Amino acid sequence: MNAKLSENTKPAVVLLSGGLDSMVSAALAIEQGFALHALTINYGQRHVREIDSARAIVKRLGAKAHSVIDLDLRAFGGSALTDDVEVPKEGVGQDIPVTYVPARNLVFLSLTVAYAEAKDAHDVFIGVNALDYSGYPDCRPEFISSFAETARLGTKMGVEDRGVQIHAPLQHMTKADIAHECARLGLDPAWSWSCYDPSPDGQACGLCDSCRLRKKGFAEAKIEDTTQYAA
Repeated sequence: MNAKLSENTKPAVVLLSGGLDSMVSAALAIEQGFALHALTINYGQRHVREIDSARAIVKRLGAKAHSVIDLDLRAFGGSALTDDVEVPKEGVGQDIPVTYVPARNLVFLSLTVAYAEAKDAHDVFIGVNALDYSGYPDCRPEFISSFAETARLGTKMGVEDRGVQIHAPLQHMTKADIAHECARLGLDPAWSWSCYDPSPDGQACGLCDSCRLRKKGFAEAKIEDTTQYAA
């Protein structure tokens, strides 16, 4: 990572899951001159390896702060990521998959904006992607723009005309584009974790939607993905 943090840079809060997209978004925030304040949400997902990856990414990027909060969405269920439901491995389909977590980005962005307001940060970064993705409705550009207006109306800093800007720098990128950005920024893909259903020995399964999309992106970009896959 080439960008250097300065004591004088303004803060930005990055929703950092520990996945590839959020890692690249965090690095882009630093490259743009922001001091990185990372927020990671442990929501009871089965792929908790992401949390460890988020902590490692924060250290490697030199973040100013990192908060991990617990929000157990297993109480709601309704998703293969939080419930006793098998993660599909047949390939990416056309319908919204069972790995969709109800209103996850709506909930997470609300928490991220609240955290940003407490930090007096007027910039929030999220690594959503609306091209090569699993079809989740809360990754679409119209959702992000709508939420930005909601945040303006529902916060003190928005009412005082010091609103928050929602940055989604990967929104219109393919996974190959994101792989290229990862390489350009000097990031090791293996720092991040994308798999929904790790193997017993701790490898990425290689067959879930997230693994398939990630592997396809790096293959199309002709860039090595240093992640260890079971298949």
